Amino acid sequence: MMKNISILGSTGSIGTQALEVVSQNSDTLNIVGLTTNTRIDLLEKQIDIYAPRLVCVMDGDAALVLEKQMRQKGSEVEVVTGLEGLIAVSTASENDLLLTAVSGMIGLKPTLAAISAGIDIALANKETLVAGGQIIIDAVAAAGVSLLPVDSEHSAIFQCLMGNEHEEINRVIITASGGPFRGQTQEQLRSVTLAQALKHPNWSMGKKITIDSATLMNKGLEVIEAKWLFNLKNDQIDVVVHPQSIIHSMVEFIDHSTIAQLGMPDMALPIQIAFFYPDRIANNRQVLDFGKVRELSFEAPDLITFPCLQLAYDALDIGGTMACALNAANEISVARFLNQEIAFLDIPRINRLVMEKHSVISNPDLDDVLAVDAWARAVAKRI
Repeated sequence: MMKNISILGSTGSIGTQALEVVSQNSDTLNIVGLTTNTRIDLLEKQIDIYAPRLVCVMDGDAALVLEKQMRQKGSEVEVVTGLEGLIAVSTASENDLLLTAVSGMIGLKPTLAAISAGIDIALANKETLVAGGQIIIDAVAAAGVSLLPVDSEHSAIFQCLMGNEHEEINRVIITASGGPFRGQTQEQLRSVTLAQALKHPNWSMGKKITIDSATLMNKGLEVIEAKWLFNLKNDQIDVVVHPQSIIHSMVEFIDHSTIAQLGMPDMALPIQIAFFYPDRIANNRQVLDFGKVRELSFEAPDLITFPCLQLAYDALDIGGTMACALNAANEISVARFLNQEIAFLDIPRINRLVMEKHSVISNPDLDDVLAVDAWARAVAKRI
């Protein structure tokens, strides 16, 4: 049976790898909609290969250019733009599954719209669940749809929990590579360059998530996300640094038995798991050769040198809109670092200051979340 899929962020790292999975399973997976921000050259190639009915280009001028190019080629693909265009792709009536692979809070409204339309979600957009966790979870429950994790760590937890009951969980253990600066001191990090921060030792990812990995904010966002995905208490979520990135996460059960999910660092597997759940299918990806694995090592994260992870735990403990404020501040501080406006250590400094200034709303609705997001961004730009 054919499964119809739309992808938000099809020209990004996750989106392009997801399309590889589609290509390898073209007899069962069909593309309905694709989106990009400005990368219309790559999107045009994707249109040629996957023949979506609908595409969205966030930038209006770029959308006009793409539409003209497609008409010259005789293509009838519909080109839409902006947030309304993202929502149109998300809620396309043919969709069985929506992969949300955009970066940032822009994914929140389209994801909610798709859930309300009864469409299953494959979630690769951390920020949506970090900022609007309770809202998303309530919407999923009301609509009766599936929320399938695509992050390698959350997919690992998801797989470890298969066949086990929620009340049997003692804790989940999220693994972190440690990023490019593992073992360094704060003094060493004062002189970090953008090029150094973008050089991840194990994974090939987009710029924003790569910087988040370097600050360990990525793990902090994953801790918050795990709370919502798996209905966990704050003290049931631990992080351990595992430099080899072979174990992608673990679950410890109440009998103190621990189950881990292992594999090569490759996003194709968690994408495939989400696309075909509850089935597993074969693929031709690289096999983990235990004869070549020389070491599996673990260490506690350094919360002094990398305070972003502690900030995420603090936001989780405070609750309400604090995680939303932290997420928005982090998006701005990372963007400012990528633009070389601030230093690497300014990222946690700005994030902390925004949290200190934020007046928490305990039970926010969508308007509250969007207002806090806008407020925190404005503050983070001024600090």
